[in-house]
Amino acid sequence: ISGYSLVVQARDSGTPPLSSSVTVNVDISDVNDNSPVFTPANYTAVIQENKPVGTSILQLVVTDKDSFHNGPPFTFTILTGNEEEEFTLDPHGVLRSAVIFKHMVSTEYVLCVQAKDSGKPQQVSHTYVQVRVIEESIHKPTAIPLEIFIVTMEDDFPGGVIGKIHATDQDVYDVLTYTLNSEQKSLFKVNGHDGKIIALGGLDNGKYVLNVSVSDGRFQVPIDVVVHVEQLLQEMLQNTVTIRFENVSPEDFVGLHMHGFRRTLRNAVLSQKQDSLHIISIQPVTGSSQLDMLFAVQMHSGGFYKPAYLIQKLTNARRHLENVIRISTILEKNCSGLDCQEQHCEQSLSIDSHSLMTYSTARISFVCPRFYRNVRCMC
Repeated sequence: ISGYSLVVQARDSGTPPLSSSVTVNVDISDVNDNSPVFTPANYTAVIQENKPVGTSILQLVVTDKDSFHNGPPFTFTILTGNEEEEFTLDPHGVLRSAVIFKHMVSTEYVLCVQAKDSGKPQQVSHTYVQVRVIEESIHKPTAIPLEIFIVTMEDDFPGGVIGKIHATDQDVYDVLTYTLNSEQKSLFKVNGHDGKIIALGGLDNGKYVLNVSVSDGRFQVPIDVVVHVEQLLQEMLQNTVTIRFENVSPEDFVGLHMHGFRRTLRNAVLSQKQDSLHIISIQPVTGSSQLDMLFAVQMHSGGFYKPAYLIQKLTNARRHLENVIRISTILEKNCSGLDCQEQHCEQSLSIDSHSLMTYSTARISFVCPRFYRNVRCMC
């Protein structure tokens, strides 16, 4: 407890008794009676041979229960195990290499490290660090090509995480890092540690081929990343049809079924090869294992096919479509589920272009806006 606040009252013996109060603040000053604590108590680390001088090996983590002026900054010292000065330890507790290690020369080092706090008198504690020298990388990283589809309203893309690169390395201790060509950093970013791809706001319609690479420190491998951006037209929303699937997650649909179903759907509903199929959004049905897919078909001439025409085509081809994935229902009526005549039914569809949903798999990522369907019976 760092302090107490007391209210003290003085009361006399007169009739009537009179009194007054005063607040007494008592501050408890800290005594440096706690030693620094290493977490964990001892460390194990590895470094590959032939790594350059200054390579970071380990970050020491130290805490102190005393107040801040009796705790950090800590002073770190290597007491034993560094007689040949193969290691350095900076003021922040980062252990680095001071030589280029060779696996054939020595495979293991044990260092005794001391941490000293800033109190008076100073308190100290010790930890042991075991550093193993392993052979350098012999395997190149491998990465899966990634294709990303982004659907957004006209000139209204807010940006965000759009996918993640999946890469592996057979060398157990390799740490993979990801980089993006600097010329593309005005539109995209790649997290150097986990491979997440971030798109900045305002992407234009079109195809982007990203120059991304993954490195294990010795080998650098390029990764094929292609981003397709499609901007929706307001007219699309007035001519959409919804297909509801049974027992499928968005990720499974994107990763396992989307390409095949898109191809089958094109064959089912397109009247001419020049017509364009637009998958606008996919979205889980709240409280169920069902999934809604919203789509529209644009004619070669520029207009859009009416929902009634598309539904007729879908109904005729339903058996072929279900060879790819099980369909729960095609929302045939504008107000499916409401007990009112179709001509007295009104549906409105709204898109929230700033609420993006990202469904990412190892090979395909689909980014689309959230949509809301409002239906009501009219008098």
